[in-house]
Amino acid sequence: MSKLGNIGARLYRGEVGYDFIGKRKIWYGVSILITITAIVGLAVRGLNMGIEFSGGAVFTTPKTSVSTSEAQHHAESAAPGHQATVQKLGGGALRIQISGLDTKQSLPVQEEIAKDLKVPVKDVNAQLVGPSWGEQIANKAWLGLGIFMVLVVLYLAIAFEWRMAVAALVALIHDLTITVGVYALVGFEVTPGTVIGLLTILGYSLYDTVVVFDSLKEASKDITKQSRFTYSEIANRSINGTLVRSINTTVVALLPVAGLLFVGGGVLGAGMLNDISLALFVGLAAGAYSSIFIATPLVADLKNAEPEMKALAKRVAAKRASAATKEATRQDEGGAGEAEDAEDDAEGAAVVGQRGQTDTRGRGRGGRPSGRRR
Repeated sequence: MSKLGNIGARLYRGEVGYDFIGKRKIWYGVSILITITAIVGLAVRGLNMGIEFSGGAVFTTPKTSVSTSEAQHHAESAAPGHQATVQKLGGGALRIQISGLDTKQSLPVQEEIAKDLKVPVKDVNAQLVGPSWGEQIANKAWLGLGIFMVLVVLYLAIAFEWRMAVAALVALIHDLTITVGVYALVGFEVTPGTVIGLLTILGYSLYDTVVVFDSLKEASKDITKQSRFTYSEIANRSINGTLVRSINTTVVALLPVAGLLFVGGGVLGAGMLNDISLALFVGLAAGAYSSIFIATPLVADLKNAEPEMKALAKRVAAKRASAATKEATRQDEGGAGEAEDAEDDAEGAAVVGQRGQTDTRGRGRGGRPSGRRR
């Protein structure tokens, strides 16, 4: 068995573990701080909406030796006050997006770009994109998100319980807020690929959460019929028991996404890969974090508010106090018995010593000659 597998087995058996529930307030504070940072970034910087949402023009050029940075400079010079995004296509062609252009503005910009890039105007393809198309995508995405959340809450409430449904919903909102906040802070464009990535992470975000919830559901059956563990302790053991599995699945999922983000987007300069992979990367990491540090501790807090769980906690505390008292009494009695045995041994040694001295003196008087001759 590998070292990681051995650790996982020991975590599952409860031999080792981290007190996630006991230190939950620390992680609540960390999550609140990260969420506030994301919200502030979203409010201050805002989202960099792509051309599909803000409207504009897309120009596709033939093969050219001009670099993307030079093409971006030429495009922004041709359309002052408008932001340009340039992508390198196959065969050396360029795709230039300029936001906020209308039909009247696109023709002179097309001519200027063709002149700067030294290509024929007829070879530069121009396509106008209206903001209504992006608005339709956004509306459908919001509708899909709302339906998804309602179905998730209903399923978790039926399959598990309503407290777990509430905790999963809070964790899901936490993950989405952080992901959108990172987009605002980094400044990546929000495109339809971003929307696809955000909708995709919803399932990944819930995966680890449901795994822990299933383990907790099995471990907490008939919990009120015993007095060894509280609900928080069982919840903590469930997290530790699935910890290695959660780490493994998250790492395996993050590796290809990281390849898309850093290799596909950073090296190849593929914009669509950046849009999807950043949302997936941040969402997967946030989902793994929230399933361990947010969702299950929140379930424990909600569950411990029940009268039955409060009574269970009192029984467990009373039983442990009674066991501690008995152990202390046993140790005291054992210590007193050892002291009495030591005292008896000391007295016995003293008596034996006195007898030995008397016998020695008697043998000395009887055995030694008196000096008189008969």
